[in-house]
Amino acid sequence: MFHYQAPNQLLKNKVILVTGAGDGIGKAAAITYAKYGATVILLGRSIKKLEAVYDHIEKQKYPQAAIVPLNLDGAAEHDYIELANTIENEFGHLDGILHNASLLGERATLASYDPTLFEQVMRVNVTSQLLLNQALLLLMQKAESASIVFTTSGVGRNAKANWGAYAISKFATEAMMQILSSELASQSPTIRANAINPGATRTSMRANAYPEEDPTTLATPDDIMPLYLYLMGKDSLTINGQSLDAQ
Repeated sequence: MFHYQAPNQLLKNKVILVTGAGDGIGKAAAITYAKYGATVILLGRSIKKLEAVYDHIEKQKYPQAAIVPLNLDGAAEHDYIELANTIENEFGHLDGILHNASLLGERATLASYDPTLFEQVMRVNVTSQLLLNQALLLLMQKAESASIVFTTSGVGRNAKANWGAYAISKFATEAMMQILSSELASQSPTIRANAINPGATRTSMRANAYPEEDPTTLATPDDIMPLYLYLMGKDSLTINGQSLDAQ
C-alpha cells in the first residue's frame, strides 16, 4: 500500500475525525484527507497547533475543517458524548475515525515504571479509543460505509525490553481492533476496523524514543499517507480486522 494511488476525490463528502491532529502523523493525515475531499474534524489538546492545521487547510482551499480541543488524558465519558452530539448536529453522520493520538511514556523497565505515568499512557492510548468508539458508533452507522483506523506499532506485536506502557498499550490496541472488527462484521457490517503500523517515521515521538537517531534517514509523515488514504476510502471496503504496515 506504500505506492497506493488515490483518486483525487477519494474522500469527497466524507466526514473524518482525526485524533492528535495538531502534529506529526495526525497533522499529515488531516491535511491529506482534506486534500482528497474530506471534511476533517481536528481533535487535539493544543488549540494553537489545531488552528495552524486548520489555517493550512483553509489556505489550500480544501473543505473547511472543524476544531475540537480535547485533552484525552482528562476527558470523561460525558465529554465524548458531547462530542458525538456536536458532530451529529453539525454533520449528521461520521465516515471515519483515525485513532492517532498516543503518549510514549518513558523508556524504562517494568520494575521501575512510574505507576501514575503507566495509567496516563493507558488512558490516552487505550481507554480514550474505547470511549470514542462507544460514543461515535451510532453516528458511523448512519454513513453509507465507515472506517475506524487504529495506530499500532512494531512493539505492539513483538514487545521489547524498556518499552513499558507504550508497548502494552499497543498490544491492547491490536486486541481492541481485532475484537471490534469481529463484532462489527456481524452487527454493523458497513463499518470496518483496521490498524496501521506507521514504522520508523520522522516525528517528535520517534525523536524522543531514539534521541541518537538521524531523522533524515526516516520516512516523513507525508511519505506514509498512501495506506492512510487506502483504509479510509472505497478501495478498502472489504478490508476488516487487518493490521497493516505503512512501510
